[in-house]
Amino acid sequence: MSKFRYPVDTDQFQKIREQGKVYVDKTDMMYDLADKYNYVFLARPRRFGKSLLCNTFKAYFNGQKELFEGLKVMELEKQWKKYPVFHFILSGLKDCSIPDAKSKLEAFIGDYESGYSRNEADKTPGARFRRLIHNAYEQTGEKAVIILDEYDSPIMRLLGKAEQLEAMRSLLREFYQVLKDEGEYLRFVFITGVTKFSQLSIFSELNNLKQISMLDDYSVICGITQEELDTTLRPCVEEYAQNLEITVDEAYALLKKNYDGYHFSKKSKDVYAPYSLLNALNDNDATHYWFDNATSGSLLKHLSRFPITRALDYDGVEVSENEFSVPCENADSPMPLLYQSGYLTIASYDRFTHRYELKIPNNEVRKGLIDCLMPIILKRTVADNNSVVAAMARAIFKSNLSEALTALRSYIAKIPYDVITKEEWEDKEHRESFYQLLLYMAFSMLNSTVDTEVKSIHGRADVVIKTKTDIFVLELKVDDTVENALAQIDSKGYAIPYEADGRKVTKCGISISSEVRNITQWSITDSIGKIIEKKDFIDQII
Repeated sequence: MSKFRYPVDTDQFQKIREQGKVYVDKTDMMYDLADKYNYVFLARPRRFGKSLLCNTFKAYFNGQKELFEGLKVMELEKQWKKYPVFHFILSGLKDCSIPDAKSKLEAFIGDYESGYSRNEADKTPGARFRRLIHNAYEQTGEKAVIILDEYDSPIMRLLGKAEQLEAMRSLLREFYQVLKDEGEYLRFVFITGVTKFSQLSIFSELNNLKQISMLDDYSVICGITQEELDTTLRPCVEEYAQNLEITVDEAYALLKKNYDGYHFSKKSKDVYAPYSLLNALNDNDATHYWFDNATSGSLLKHLSRFPITRALDYDGVEVSENEFSVPCENADSPMPLLYQSGYLTIASYDRFTHRYELKIPNNEVRKGLIDCLMPIILKRTVADNNSVVAAMARAIFKSNLSEALTALRSYIAKIPYDVITKEEWEDKEHRESFYQLLLYMAFSMLNSTVDTEVKSIHGRADVVIKTKTDIFVLELKVDDTVENALAQIDSKGYAIPYEADGRKVTKCGISISSEVRNITQWSITDSIGKIIEKKDFIDQII
């Protein structure tokens, strides 16, 4: 049993502090925001600690000094004033009809009116909210604090449904307008969501919001950094390693591979997904947590507006900031929602060209996304996927690449022909893209068991597989020869970075025939090009 208590079942700051659960101190950034700004907006993926931050602000503005003993804010805050705090969690309005959403919004306001009275003449949510703020100020002499968590939940499910979307916007617009109009009665307004406010076009009234989502100073206000894992959570990682019977270094590598890799600004530190990381430490496991709990339904509905295969095209794409910040409802690609939802993150920024590179952040997200898309794109089940991954991994750990490719051939052979239309099949470029996508997905799945680097399917489909003893460098060709595939490995120098590694380096060229609809050849060589094995299935139609 762990000696640490992890907050895997609560986002309540008060409960975490009172019960002595693990807490990574962000209160200095919280204080800085409250000291500098009056209106703040933060976008982060789901399960990333936004609600915990909201509850921390709530306790701070409620003057609950005792909860902050030993935290950084104690050296900064001297007054500890108590303000009237109104905290609204708008996820309660999702999946509601417009009348039901209106009733729930009124109920949220009504919960606070019981303490500050209500004027029955106020009939709309906006009028009642306005009166609530005024009454609170008159009764306490202090300005109000407004916290809106998951502001975009009522809207997200309505993307693509223009009439309902506009009706929900109209309902919320009056509510948000109060925040702009009553600024003299407001001490602090904090709003969170998955999508940036500009992406839902409902914040035209709130043009004074400070958007901190991509500011370096606040890039790690949610999530856990490597430094925090090395210091605050070091004892937790040591216990985790001991329980898994691995070294501490191996534990760090395992956690990093699965849960690290998020960046939210140009110079952002690496950020671990907190929900997944803390659950892994709590469970002494390295399974996938975030994707199981993050809502994929809205993503799939949104992707259905585009060729769904394109969801993986953006792993490695280079874009300008305004390309992944456009309104979701107006986007001509799924990229903005993929970024805001956490399926893509900033990998790098070029300050000369002002271009960002976006990538899937880690193995957990990659595996979850592929498990989600595989039944739609290739009509294969998660069980099918897991079976081929297990067979390929067993072979690779035995240094038997040929056996792994044989398992992959069997998997491909069972993919129904109708996953691609006749018209698409007659398009050579489309055929090549389809098989590049297929192999990209297959080797990405393998990464859950073996250390696999799969390059973006933007342009080429190279794969590097690593075990403790071997490094396999693969080049994949559609309707081309294995000789050309091997020649590309050499001409592009794909194997050069691993020559001094110490592990055995093996190169492999793979050829897929669009006529046979499967792998028809592979040629495996050693590091200097000597052929180890060559397989030819060109005459076999499976």
